[in-house]
Amino acid sequence: MRRSLRSGRAALTRRSLLRASTGGALAVGGLGLLSGCGIPAAGKTEGGVSAEDHSKEEKQVRFSNWTEYMDVDESGRRHPTLEAFTKRTGVKVTYTEDINDNSEFFGKIQPQLAAGQETGRDIIVLTDWLAARLIRLGWVQKLDPANLPHAFTNLSPQFRNPDWDPGRAYSYPWQGISTVIAYNKKALDGIEVGTVSDLLDNPKLKGRVGFLTEMRDTMGMTLLDMGKDPARFTDDDYDAGIARLQKGVDRGQIRRFTGNDYTSDLSKGDFAACLAWAGDVVQLKADNPDIDFVIPDSGYVTSSDNMLIPNKARHKTNAERLIDYYYEPGPAAELAAYINFVCPVDGVKDDLAKIDEDAANNPLIIPDQAMQAKSHSFRSLSSKEETAYEEKFAKLTGA
Repeated sequence: MRRSLRSGRAALTRRSLLRASTGGALAVGGLGLLSGCGIPAAGKTEGGVSAEDHSKEEKQVRFSNWTEYMDVDESGRRHPTLEAFTKRTGVKVTYTEDINDNSEFFGKIQPQLAAGQETGRDIIVLTDWLAARLIRLGWVQKLDPANLPHAFTNLSPQFRNPDWDPGRAYSYPWQGISTVIAYNKKALDGIEVGTVSDLLDNPKLKGRVGFLTEMRDTMGMTLLDMGKDPARFTDDDYDAGIARLQKGVDRGQIRRFTGNDYTSDLSKGDFAACLAWAGDVVQLKADNPDIDFVIPDSGYVTSSDNMLIPNKARHKTNAERLIDYYYEPGPAAELAAYINFVCPVDGVKDDLAKIDEDAANNPLIIPDQAMQAKSHSFRSLSSKEETAYEEKFAKLTGA
């Protein structure tokens, strides 16, 4: 009940804010936030700038995260895993849910980071594309492996080597976000769906399929279906993917592109099948037995929200201790049981089973090796590519 009321629906809200807003913001000029105002063009840097570490004398850490992205007790006011960390270490966590959108949050911290000033935060949680840009700009600090023994050991293989942070020198995932195909069995009425091609080409599904307004997810899944690796595609590959989706639009096969509101369409049967985010599907399945999912043989797209330590943070060591804490199986299991996204921590299944056996056996939360092997990441983009790709995708979706 608690997870249904707080985690599932909250997860939908958080993902909607993240996904629906970032794609649109970039398409209509949000990239200006990243390239204007004196911000240098993205390029390789030697890493961020540290400050004098006050962790020893100031037993605190300041943690900025997305809304509804932390375990909460029955009162709705306390965070059990954070309180357990404080009890063990003596380090008080000032936890703030002040991230509602990547571009909006970047606007908050950009002036300080660009000026070489402290942001008032020791840990921030950002999605892949923005985490990659801050690393390239040299605005986040390199992590000390000596303070991250659990994180180094227990990080799931599928998250270890993103092209924008090989070996996770600057970041560790908070949670993963997988894109799958979800369907309503009652609405399908015996029609089999297992691939993106099924969504686009089966005439029996005309006007009853949905794709996402998040460019990386929709294009990544389409590229995989075309036999292209979203980590290594070319401009021509991207254009071919756009053209394939455009045919689906022109023929009326695609009902619409959605943010998180696909959940209502799918539950009601207006969508027989659609691209969906795994965290949503977990909740939808719990609420409606007709909802299920499939992982295409071609694979699926996974991204992550990532913990980073911004330049000039006052409590770097304390921040690293908190990051490492969430890579211990116990705290990781408590968090996974509550928020239902993809857990990036290996070896957590037994601990999670003690809390919620269904969650422990759900591959959308704890992917098995076979599912991990099908996971693909969308490659990082240059500023020029991002502008061009988002413009083409916005034209496709009518944004």
